[in-house]
Amino acid sequence: QVQLVESGGGLVQPGGSLRLSCAASGSIFSLYTMGWYRQAPGKQRELVAAITSGGSTNYEDSVKGRFTISRDNAKNTVYLQMNSLKPEDTAAYYCNAKRLRFGISYEYWGQGTQVTVSS
Repeated sequence: QVQLVESGGGLVQPGGSLRLSCAASGSIFSLYTMGWYRQAPGKQRELVAAITSGGSTNYEDSVKGRFTISRDNAKNTVYLQMNSLKPEDTAAYYCNAKRLRFGISYEYWGQGTQVTVSS
């Protein structure tokens, strides 16, 4: 079992920055692929960024060059640095932990944190 707690959301003006954090507990954090997803009202949840246990990253096209995902295995925490925020980035952001072990997929979600980009 993995428990995930997000923080760092809020209201920011267009062009501003926020850093989301996701603290994990309950299992071996370093073995999990960690991801940030977001869901805007009326839209499906989408992957924003992910980082593997080995540190490889991938990003959704609209956030490339603006968002950076990182992890600190010593602190069991994954971060999402969001710069040059746009109104279309407004959504609830969810932390995700995923691991494949002996052919079984284990997946956990945080409760979400709201990001609102508005002037």
